[in-house]
Amino acid sequence: MVKKQKIEANQARLLELNQALDSGTFAPIRSMLNGLKAADVARLLESSPPKLRSVLWQLIEPNKEGDILQYLPDDLQAYYLKRMDAEEVVAITEGLDTDDVADILHQLPNTIIKQVLHAMDSQDRHRVERVLSYPEETAGRLMDSSMITVRPRFTLDVVLRYIRRHEELPTMTDNIVVVNSKDQFVGLLPLTKLLVSDPSVTVRETMLTDIEPIQATMTDLEVSNLFELHDWVSAPVVDEDGVLVGRITIDDVVDVILEDASHSILSMAGLDEDEDAFAPVKITATNRLPWLGANLVTNIIAAGVISMFTDAIEKVVALAVLMPIVASMGGVAGSQTLTLVIRGMALGQIGSANVSWLMRRELFVGLINGVVWAAALGAFAVFCFDDIALGFIIAAAMILNMLAAPLAGAFLPLFLTKMNIDPALAGTVLLTTITDIVGFVAFLGLATLVYL
Repeated sequence: MVKKQKIEANQARLLELNQALDSGTFAPIRSMLNGLKAADVARLLESSPPKLRSVLWQLIEPNKEGDILQYLPDDLQAYYLKRMDAEEVVAITEGLDTDDVADILHQLPNTIIKQVLHAMDSQDRHRVERVLSYPEETAGRLMDSSMITVRPRFTLDVVLRYIRRHEELPTMTDNIVVVNSKDQFVGLLPLTKLLVSDPSVTVRETMLTDIEPIQATMTDLEVSNLFELHDWVSAPVVDEDGVLVGRITIDDVVDVILEDASHSILSMAGLDEDEDAFAPVKITATNRLPWLGANLVTNIIAAGVISMFTDAIEKVVALAVLMPIVASMGGVAGSQTLTLVIRGMALGQIGSANVSWLMRRELFVGLINGVVWAAALGAFAVFCFDDIALGFIIAAAMILNMLAAPLAGAFLPLFLTKMNIDPALAGTVLLTTITDIVGFVAFLGLATLVYL
């Protein structure tokens, strides 16, 4: 309900903006934009065609640009950043979290990055450089350096007085990180325990020591799985020596989860996760060409298989009418398994230890579904074409394809992952090719044996 209200509010604002632009009155637009939260402005920009985006960006106050940029996808960030010089980038990144600054700088050429880093004070520069030193899609690139640390020997009373010296706590602070004299992670002191415990006891007596910190080189998907498993709000990040280098908060993990979900959905259609709904025609067409080309090749392969049975098709025209049904049913059954396995692999539920059981399960499921729908389709074929042999042929072909489809759907993601190929991107194309070929060969091959 809340999400629906937000969508409706966003569409209402877009309509209001378009009406104001048509009338040539920019003052209300400027007032509206600069009165909205940064995330809402970013959503408006994403929902606007390129020409309107350019106008809206010019009406945004400079001191709000950095906050808005961090909510935009990479392609839109790059679009606006390439029109800024180093001084402007320094200005808009001032006050942003270290990980957000690193994400913005990543969109810039190396020469501009060096200029921006040079313009920062030494402490901020060191923090940003440390985040940039880690590869993309790792915990090191997600972490922020804003956190409060204490030593184990201090009493809780000292810690409380130390905290009160801060004007405000870093966002998402649910724990105080405990480190030793070498800045190595020792444990966590939850704020809830700090507030209710005896102020005279030490941090060492109160802290949690059974918490495993996140390694900076861990992948962001592994990080998101840990947050989901343990219901964390924040988690410390350490380097290979156990030295505390930052922390990750739940808001950054949510971004990872959403990006991964978008990637999985869009990849199955051959689209990039940063696909812009309002990108120019040339960019959109160029991005979609490779996927369409791959599908054309697979369709040519399937057509080549059909051409091998032209004699049977010419003799029994009903074959041409019915054969797409067999291929289509196999494709749907295989897609169900493929989607399930890709999701299970992403959540760490499926691997070499249990894949054999999964394949056996999918084989039996395919057999049951195949028999049920083969009987229905066979009866339909006999009723429509008054040919009992045709009914048995299409029923047998259906069962064969419904057995092959789930096996292919379970095997392909594992195989592609071992080959370092994204199964969400390539799995659908290969699966469709397999189910089409098996379906056509089974149906037309059996028909050739019977009729010729």
